[in-house]
Amino acid sequence: MQKNYHIILGSNSPRRRELLAGLDLDFEVKVIPGLEESYPEGLSPQDIPVFLARQKAEAYLPTLAPDTLLITADTIVWNRDAVIGKPRDREEAIRMLRDLSGHEHHVVTGVCLTSVEKQETFSSISTVRFAPLEDSEIVYYVDKYKPFDKAGAYGIQEWIGYVAVEGIEGSFYNVMGLPVQRLYRELRRF
Repeated sequence: MQKNYHIILGSNSPRRRELLAGLDLDFEVKVIPGLEESYPEGLSPQDIPVFLARQKAEAYLPTLAPDTLLITADTIVWNRDAVIGKPRDREEAIRMLRDLSGHEHHVVTGVCLTSVEKQETFSSISTVRFAPLEDSEIVYYVDKYKPFDKAGAYGIQEWIGYVAVEGIEGSFYNVMGLPVQRLYRELRRF
C-alpha cells in the first residue's frame, strides 16, 4: 500500500499521529484549521463520526494529488443516548466525568479514506465500563491532565484510564482515537 500512495493524515491529534506511526507507514500530517464539525440531527451514533470524518475529507479534496491517500477521522463518546463531545472548560469536564462514573458508554470513531478516485468510510465501536469515581479523583484528573481536547473529557491512556476503566469491549486504540487494526485492513483493501 505504501508503494501506491503518499499518505496524509488530516488530523491535529497527537494520539492519532502516534497510532498511525505504529503501523510503520510513512505519512505526512496536514491540518486545515477551523473545519466545520457539525452534523445533521437524527444520525445514529455510528454515522455521526463517519459524517464528520467525510466532512473533513471534503475540505482537503481540492488539494489532493493523484497519488495521495488522505486519512481523516473523528471520535465521539455516546452516553445515555447523547453525544458527549470535547468539554468547553473545567466545569464541563468535571460534569462529563461524573456522568460517566459508574456507567458504561460507547466510543465511536469514524474514519474516511480519500483519494482523487474514490472514498471509503467505516466506523468502529468500543464499549467502556467506568468504575464509580470520587469527586476528588475527577477533580484531580481534570486539574492535572486538562482533558479539554478529548471527547468525553478523558484519555484512556492517562491516569484516569488506569483507575477508572473496569473493562473494554472492542478496540483499546479506538478509544484513543484511531482503530488501527481495522484501519490497517481497510488500507490494504483500498
